[in-house]
Amino acid sequence: MAELESRRAEIHYDEIECKSALNPVKGMGFNWSLNPYVGCEHRCAFCYVRAYELRADRPHDDGYGRTIRVKTNVAQVLRCELAKRSWKKETVVIGAATDPYQPAEGRFKLTRKCLEALRDFSNPAGLITRGPMIVRDIDVLTELAKRADLGVTFSIPTIDMDVWRKTEPGTAPPQQRLRAIEKLTTAGIDVGVGMAPILPGLSDRPELLEQVVKAARAAGATGLWAGMLHLKDGTREHFMSVLARHWPELVPRYEQAYRDRAYLPPAFGEKTMREVAWLRSRHGVSDRRRVILKPPPEPEQLTLLN
Repeated sequence: MAELESRRAEIHYDEIECKSALNPVKGMGFNWSLNPYVGCEHRCAFCYVRAYELRADRPHDDGYGRTIRVKTNVAQVLRCELAKRSWKKETVVIGAATDPYQPAEGRFKLTRKCLEALRDFSNPAGLITRGPMIVRDIDVLTELAKRADLGVTFSIPTIDMDVWRKTEPGTAPPQQRLRAIEKLTTAGIDVGVGMAPILPGLSDRPELLEQVVKAARAAGATGLWAGMLHLKDGTREHFMSVLARHWPELVPRYEQAYRDRAYLPPAFGEKTMREVAWLRSRHGVSDRRRVILKPPPEPEQLTLLN
């Protein structure tokens, strides 16, 4: 077996100050994102952020995730932005570009501080993570969920241990993420599973898809969505090198499927998406929380004004 990438790589933390905390977003289903860190220690082989790092002339291959820029003042800046009269209390999604619960969070606690700010301003929020460290912040999350809409997405592309080890070298095992989902949903928090990216020829076999869906259901996930792998320049080169190292027999298939394009043609992924939809329905992945945390309804006068 080819040598696996070290799961405990030497990481350098570069502490910086940011001028803004909220980032406008287009084409992602939400309008605002927040990332307390730049760079991600998880170093997933398929991470789409590698493409942005390439454009910024920063390491996007094996060097990606070795230096983490830590926005030490991000929570203070966020509070100032949330306090502006022009701010319309739109949903803020944390973790769209870097995982808010990567190992750096254990040391710097910036995600927790940002959640506290969102709680204090009763601002809707979303979280995207692969990090079970999130259970540390159940107290803040439950308080926030009582004041504003809150949704958490746990990324679990596969629970196949071989595929996980080789493509997500810095992440916690899928089983730990599933246990975190169970704790969060038991507390009343809305937590779904993002089954993405699904890797052609590796994690798209029906029995592997069903494993994830069944595990998500057993953990109490409130929903599940899926998406196929896409490979933009920056991500493509690194992912293909990982593929060549561990699954060289699949290289020709990927070269053909992703030839001159970042996204799979619909014909390549439609069957998998239909399979996931069928499995989700068959196993009843839906909101089954006994305790449901949600903000109180708006006063009638405010509703009439809107």
